[in-house]
Amino acid sequence: MAEPVQVRLCFHDRCFDGAASAAVFYRFFRERVKPGAEFHFTGMTHRARQPFEAGLFDGDENVIVDFKYSSSPRVTWWFDHHQSAFLTTADAEHFQRDRSGHKFYKPEYKSCTKLLADVTSAEFGFDVKPLAELVHWGDIIDGAQYPTPESAVALSEPATQLALVIEAAPEDGLVPKIIPDLSHRPLAEMIKLPIVARHLGPLLERHHRSIDLMRQRTEVIDGVIFFDLSDLDLEGYNKFIPYMLHPDARYSVSVIVSPTRSKVSVGSNPWNPDSTKHNLATLAEEYGGGGHPRVSAISFEPEDIERARYVAKEIAKKLRR
Repeated sequence: MAEPVQVRLCFHDRCFDGAASAAVFYRFFRERVKPGAEFHFTGMTHRARQPFEAGLFDGDENVIVDFKYSSSPRVTWWFDHHQSAFLTTADAEHFQRDRSGHKFYKPEYKSCTKLLADVTSAEFGFDVKPLAELVHWGDIIDGAQYPTPESAVALSEPATQLALVIEAAPEDGLVPKIIPDLSHRPLAEMIKLPIVARHLGPLLERHHRSIDLMRQRTEVIDGVIFFDLSDLDLEGYNKFIPYMLHPDARYSVSVIVSPTRSKVSVGSNPWNPDSTKHNLATLAEEYGGGGHPRVSAISFEPEDIERARYVAKEIAKKLRR
């Protein structure tokens, strides 16, 4: 009996869209390409240095979803929607030369989940109807398509509660464990799984405390919100809280730190039509970061927190001008 195909699937870690994209690909591949394939998941984090470590692509098939491009000849599938998808010009040229038919880049998509659903259904005949709920919420969450900031902060839906756990649970390796379930379970069932439920209550309590904390920490000058949370364990804070507290603001700039990086986040207020003047991905690229036109980030080494603070303040000044 032949050995099952081994698949290394790399996805954007601690991100609902990354997890949902991985779940869509997992189900697609096992239904339409190689039934019985064995998957090994690796969560990827944006860092100041090269994110793809030697020996990472060890599968018969090596897949990247919702994360930067790799020109490694061992990568067989790639899906992404970020403006800053290519680390180098050479990577972009390598992608343009690719004729595998298995690599897809569409920055006009608000989520990689929707990109994957559309491509796999159109190109490979995959039935995405059973995943309609997941695709719908992947697009809302990653595209910030909530009707109001209050609805984004309430976390009253199973999808937003699951997103909170995915982004902020203090358990390494949690997301890879739930991707197979996410590929076939309704979201209301997902939040009841013990691995998710044990984190949800404490994280919801922390979320509500963080609203008061950010009310104290945020300052607004000329329509730009600035706050520094680097002395707190709040890497997975809700990025819409600043706009609920300051609905007239156009942009937000923040600084956080974790064991793996110091991070500057730059966002635009989805509910303020005056927040589209600047391309935030292009702005972040000036400092080695990237993202989307309306939300971006820059990663530094954890010990480079002072550099991160300096860059955050410089970006805030640019946005105020």
